[in-house]
This record gives sequence, structure tokens and C-alpha cells, in this order.
Amino acid sequence: MKNTFLVAISLFTFSIVSNAQTNLSYYLPPDTQYDPSIPTPQQVIGHEVGEWHITHDRLVNYMKALDLASDRITLEQTGLTYEARPLLLLTITSPKNHQNIEALRTQHLQLSDAAQSGSLDLKNMPAVFYLGCSIHGNEASGANAGLLMAYYLAAAKGPEIERYLENTIILFDPSFNPDGLQRFSSWVNSRKSMMISADPNDNEHHEAWPGGRYNHYWFDLNRDWLVAQHPESRARVKKFQEWRPNVLTDHHEQGTNATFFFMPGVPSRVHPLTPDKNQELTRKMGEYHAKALNQIGSLYFTQEGYDDFYYGKGSTFPDVQGSIGILFEQASSRGHAQESVNGVLKFPFTIRNQFVTMISSLKAINEMREELLTYQRDFYKTAYAEAGKDPVKAYIIGSKDKARVNMFAEMALRQNIDLYKLSSTQTINGKTFDISSSYLLPTNQVQYKLLQSLFFKQTKFKDSIFYDISSWTMPLAFGLDYEEIKTAPALGEKIKESKLPPGQVNGQGSYAYVIEPHGYYVPRAMYRLLDKGIRIKVSNEVFYGEGKKFELGTILIPIENQDKTPDQIKAVVKEITEKDGIDVYALSTGLDNRGVSLGSSSFYPLRKPEIAILVEEGVSPTDAGELWHLLDTRFQIPVTLIPVSVFNSTSIQKYNTILMPEGSYSAITESAKEKLKAWVQAGGILIGFERALSFFNASGLGRFEQKKEDPASSSQSGKQDPAKPKPYGDIEENRRAKETSGAIFEADADLTHPFFYGYNSSKIALFKGNNLFIQKANGAYSNPLVYNENPRLSGYITQPNYDKLKNSSALGISIIGTGHVIGFTENMAFRAFWFGTNKILMNAIFFGPTISADAGR
Repeated sequence: MKNTFLVAISLFTFSIVSNAQTNLSYYLPPDTQYDPSIPTPQQVIGHEVGEWHITHDRLVNYMKALDLASDRITLEQTGLTYEARPLLLLTITSPKNHQNIEALRTQHLQLSDAAQSGSLDLKNMPAVFYLGCSIHGNEASGANAGLLMAYYLAAAKGPEIERYLENTIILFDPSFNPDGLQRFSSWVNSRKSMMISADPNDNEHHEAWPGGRYNHYWFDLNRDWLVAQHPESRARVKKFQEWRPNVLTDHHEQGTNATFFFMPGVPSRVHPLTPDKNQELTRKMGEYHAKALNQIGSLYFTQEGYDDFYYGKGSTFPDVQGSIGILFEQASSRGHAQESVNGVLKFPFTIRNQFVTMISSLKAINEMREELLTYQRDFYKTAYAEAGKDPVKAYIIGSKDKARVNMFAEMALRQNIDLYKLSSTQTINGKTFDISSSYLLPTNQVQYKLLQSLFFKQTKFKDSIFYDISSWTMPLAFGLDYEEIKTAPALGEKIKESKLPPGQVNGQGSYAYVIEPHGYYVPRAMYRLLDKGIRIKVSNEVFYGEGKKFELGTILIPIENQDKTPDQIKAVVKEITEKDGIDVYALSTGLDNRGVSLGSSSFYPLRKPEIAILVEEGVSPTDAGELWHLLDTRFQIPVTLIPVSVFNSTSIQKYNTILMPEGSYSAITESAKEKLKAWVQAGGILIGFERALSFFNASGLGRFEQKKEDPASSSQSGKQDPAKPKPYGDIEENRRAKETSGAIFEADADLTHPFFYGYNSSKIALFKGNNLFIQKANGAYSNPLVYNENPRLSGYITQPNYDKLKNSSALGISIIGTGHVIGFTENMAFRAFWFGTNKILMNAIFFGPTISADAGR
């Protein structure tokens, strides 16, 4: 809050020689006076806005300076990124509102309570506006415009701004993605010439892989709002749920040759749970943006290119919660200036467009304030009424794996979704939901619509094109059992906080320990043991111990003849129960007269994985990042990230497992291919995903043949004859309609295969985001995971592609020498929330060496 300006300047200013081409007069509204006690951006960051790309540290310094100088601003740190950069939120409103801010927040939340909202005085209630910048770090005009918006809100004087601040509480996030913003700004600033080059070929415009778009682990944070798997997302979702704003704006960039886009998107691509009124209000706000851009002569477009479908995006996430989400997309200079079809696109110009639409958003929210407040109140009243009529009274979820159930509960609680323990163990449609590892989510709750979106399944669509994925049914993603309950259930204790319960050691035996295979963190436990030099084995047969049946994939830890003492092994076992939440069984004998005894050769010894992941040239950053994140943060297994250029020339003998994420791999040299083949022949485990399978085929690293289209099937599906005339204007739409952008399909798994140890059901929900379909292998044991005749669970796919998907293989294994080449057609770690397939990948890493040669393609 307000303090002396001298303190701010002494803390945050420094001298930099500036050669700025623009100053504040280029950006700010004319005829507005500004408080001289509020520092300008240049006074703190040392350069004019747009002269250089703002670095995150200087952005933070300026926000702190404004907090010190202005009584309109309160700054809070909401979290830290993976790279320990602060996540900031500025609450900006009138000093009077600041004095009563908690009461105003509590009052605003009552709009979502159908029992209380009718008594609220909307005429005198401020609207809440969440303004966020540059969730993609290399789309930097938003964060740079944020400097101007923060200054304007803190320093502008006059009746207009006073009215805005009195009637609006602005939640301002100056950088949704600090790590990405810093990475990008460092790149372009360090390559800026004194005589700025607008040549698209200039190094400034070609970021090094992975680019600044992503966070530390190379995730697209604008796909993470719903599941919130990353610290940046969790911080902002927490604040969103604490306030439930009326409007959230999300400032992005698009291709250099575009102009400026604002919502709404394509009308036919709106999720069916989003009310029509939402789009009506979005269009009405669009009129304000158009007027503002008209005044400065900027070109723009709307209602094309982008959509309001996936609720994991920032501009769509609010739409199922009584709010209005607005996406802005500015053509990107991707540096300080770049040639485009619309002339030289200068960085300051891109910043100004973002800034004027920040102002137009504020103006629209103020002039539409009562309408927006009424809409939010009516949204929740309508949702309450719909919940009462919904034949589904609750959803029940559960699993033997308490970790994945806990992860689902954590996700739900982050979104303020109510869930409860069961009052008793239940069996529904042959599925047992144990009281200790199951939850009920009643539909009669405030977040009914958001809850619906988590369980929503859809196979018919108005449109065939999607900006992002077409389905995300969460219990399928988490690999959980679930059912719809049609009568109001008896609810147990309401869950306020979810934590993975610790495991325990069962039994007093001192002969061996065993771990059942179904727990999510079993791979972490296996690595923990192997890393400490403790020998372990995996069971390939059922066995019994202390009266209990142990399934295929159970892990055996002999106590004797180890390099560690029994007490040391006991200490590691205790660590596993506490940190991995896994039950361990202590057996007193190795004898089993019903199954196999513990000394049987059906127990295969396991080796410690030494893992490398290929990255950089030709590799998808997000797919590589998902694997890195999974192994590093979830399973705490160290990995080496090897650039393809380094892979071409270095020895790979220190690794026994190499992962090749989705990518082209055209940069791998012929000599490197031979090196890789020799490495596999000597016992290496090579695991590839999606297009890496094409590389395997071309390089003699296995047979993963693409499935050919059945002509009869094509004819029956009504596919157009390629020779038949089609409108030229439909070329792009027809091309995009053939894409499988992201849908959910069911595959049948062989549960006796080591890759499916720990799974209880042979029906596996896979996320598919490609048009890769591989032929089933000829071998009797070579198709452990196959799509069936009717595999679609939810989402969009064209009929010709669907025909090819049926009876295709999702997994293939080729045996080369003593090594194995394993190919997955799908992403096994999609966006860090497709937990249900993570174990397949981890089993491939740990159990791959045990696969029989008879199971190869």
C-alpha cells in the first residue's frame, strides 16, 4: 500500500541508457492526468515500455514499487514457480473498497449461493475482473502491456477512473508464466541489434528449443486450468475460486501475419454446458473492443479460428462457473520488430493493442456491471434447479489404488467441488467401492456445472474442428472405477482436505517383504529399493503368503543374501510405507503349496533403470516435458535429457533405457542409428511414442506398420471420392476436420502381460491425439493392447479414421538381440493428468527386459 515514493525509488531504480522510440504518450489515453507520486515504468525498470522485453525480475520490481506508492493496490505473493520465481497478484480497487475487501469478497461469493443471492443489492455491488497476462511466455505483449495497465490503474486521475475503481475489484496477474517469460525475454533481448532487424530470418525471431511458451517442465499452462497440476495453475485457480470473478481476460499472441482477435470464437464450437447467455455477453463486450481498436486504426477479427470448448483453457474455464472468459490474440512480433503481410510489426504496436483492450474490458465491465452480476447469480440459480432435476444424484469414484483416488480428490477440492466419504462399502454394477478408497460427489452442490464437465461424455458434435481436445472425462483419465447414482445416497464425512494416507507393514515375518502391484507409486518404491542397492524381483505367477493371494506383478524383496542388513532393508521399507503410501507385507516363509514358492524361477530379477530422454531438434517439447515431469516429480527417478545433436556423437553405454517422445527424428544421423541398433541388440530398452514409431520402421528398429484403409469400409462410411469436385474455400476446413485432436478410446489389455501388472480391468481408457494406426502383429502373444470393434468412449473422430482405429494395436514390442524396442501409438503421460496409463509406461521401463522373445512383432 501507499508509502513514500523515495523508498520505492531507492529500492527499485537504476540507470540504463535508453534509446526508446516510444514513450507513455504512445500508449496511454489522451487527456488523462496522472499522479506524479506514482512511478512510471521507465523510472523503475530503466527503459521505456516496448524498448526492451520486460524480464520477470524487473516486472516484479515495478509491481512492488506500485504497491509501495499507491493506496489503490495491494500486492500478494500467491506461490512460486518451479524455478522459484514469485507468482504475484495485485488487488486493485478504490481505497474505500480496500478497507472493506474481505466483506466484499464474501458478499460476491454469495452470488453462487442460490439460497442467499436473491437478497443481494446488485446495484451497489462491485464487479470482479480477473486480468491475466502472457500465460505463454513468448507471447510477451500481454505482460508488457500489463506494465501500462498497472500504471494507469494506480496513477490515472479523474472521475472516470475513480468510478471504475469504485465499481470494480481488479485481480491483476502480471505474468501467468514467469519462467517462460524470463526464458523468452533473455533470448530476444540478448539478440537485439542497435539497428533492429525486422527480417524474419534474424536469430532474434528463432528461439532455441523448447522456446518460451512453456513452463519449466515444458507444459502449456493454458491447458492446465481445470486439472491444475502445476504450481502456477494452482496459485491462480485458488484465487479464482476465492473470488469467482465476473470476467477473466487472457492476453495471448498468434502468428505474425495475423491481426488481432477477441472473443467470441466460432459459434458452433461452444461446449454444450456453456449457456447461450454467456456467448451473448461475450459478443456484447466485443463491441467495446471493436470500438477501442477502431479508434487507433488496428485491424481485428472475431468469431473465427478460436473456440470456447475445452474448459482447461483460461478463456473457457470461467464459462462453466458463471463467469465470462475472454481470449485476446495479438499478432506476434516475436522480438522487437518483424516483417509481416501487414507491414513491419513493431513490438510497441502489439503492446498498445493489448493495452487498449485491457481498458475496453474495464469499461465494458463497468457499463455492464449489473448485467454481469445478474448473469452470475442467475447462472447458479439455474444450475441449482437443473441439479434438482438431474436423474444423476451423485457420482461415485474408487480404486484399489488410493493414490489416484487421492489425486482426483485433490483436483476436485482445488475447484471447490464437494466430495464425501462413503457411509459404507458399496457394490454397483459389479464394481466394489471400498469405504477406505472411494468418494461420493453429489450433484446437488454449487459447482454442479463444473462437476458435470468432469464426468461429461460426448460423441456427437455440431462441428468437426477443435482448437484443442474434444473430450477429457476425468475418471477415465485417472483410470478410476466410477458410476452414476440415480437415488440420493447417504453421505459420509465431508472431505475438506485430501492427503495420501501412509501405508503400513503387515505381518511380523523376517523372510521376505512383498509389495502388491496396483499402487500408483510402486515404481517409485522399486526405484527407491534398487537405488539403495537392494535386490528385488517381480512375480510372473500368482502366489500365496500368510493366507493372502498375491497377483502377477507383485514385487519380492528377499531379506537375506543382500548387500544391506535386515535393519537397513527394514528402514527402506518403512520409508516406502510413509512416503509412497504403499502397504508392505512381511512374510515368514517362502513355501507356497497353492501357487509358486518364493525361490521359483518365475520371479524375475529387476535392474535399476538408467534413463535418457531425447530432446530438442524435431522432438515435441510438451511430450518430452510430460515424460521428464512424470519421472522427475512423480516417481523421483533421475533422467538425462540428451539433445539429438549430442546423441548423434556421444556414447550411450551408460544408459539401459532410452525414451523417444513424439517427434520426427530426421536429424538423427545414419551412424547414430547404427549405434542405437547395436545398443538395443546388447540389451537396451528403447521406448518410442507416436511418430517415433515411424522412425523405428525406417531405421530397422522394429516393425510398426501403419494400418491401411479398407476400401470397403471407406465406401460404407460414405467417404467422398477424391475426384469429386469440392469447393476451394473448404480446403482448410476439410483438412482440419480430419485431425483427431484429442478423444478417448477403449483398448483391451492382456492382464497377464507384464506391462499390465497392477491393472484390475482389461478395459483401458487411452487418450488419442493423432492419426497413427498400426497393424496388429501376427504373433499369438504380440498384441497386448488392442482397440476393439467399438472403442470410442468420448470425443470426435472422423468415420474413416475410426474404421482404421478399430482392431488396431496401441502397443508393439520388437525383440532385437537381447534388447527390446517398445512402441506406443499414444501419449502415456498426457498433460500430467492422464494418470490411468502412467503405470503401463513404468511397467515397460522396469519389466521390459523380462519380455519373452515370443511376444515380439
